[in-house]
Amino acid sequence: MINDESDRFNPRDPKPADAGKPSRSAKRREARQLATQALYQWHMAKHSLNEIEAQFRVDNDFKDVDGEYFREILHGVPANLDEIDGALAPCLDIAIDELDPVELGVLRLSTWELLKRVDVPYRVVINEGIELAKVFGSTDGHKFVNGVLDKLAPTLRGPEVAAHKR
Repeated sequence: MINDESDRFNPRDPKPADAGKPSRSAKRREARQLATQALYQWHMAKHSLNEIEAQFRVDNDFKDVDGEYFREILHGVPANLDEIDGALAPCLDIAIDELDPVELGVLRLSTWELLKRVDVPYRVVINEGIELAKVFGSTDGHKFVNGVLDKLAPTLRGPEVAAHKR
């Protein structure tokens, strides 16, 4: 029950200043999508990260993108590649170099988030990885990504996973 008139909706009131602006999670989702594409380009073309970043910032509207998060991912994944691939390898049934390059990029991005961004809940990391694989991967690539990340999360985020299962 509303006791205060100020809590009631008044259609004549102006919209809040942030109405219509994308949320932080939406901006991060956009950053992940662009970073997936940029990491794919880095993997396939071997261009410098700074060159790729500059190209993406020129070619894409970053108004609704968490640009700093995009940069963290783009530079963080290659900088931590040995650690990322080392964590991924035990969860794979095939060698890393035999993976589809799109799914590999999604898995590396998600593994980086699990390793380096503990502020992002593991379930969010997994869900975002699945969504990226649905958008950019092969028909059933999201199922593969889901399976790998489900195996990886308890290894990298054991206490968080255990707490969630209780």
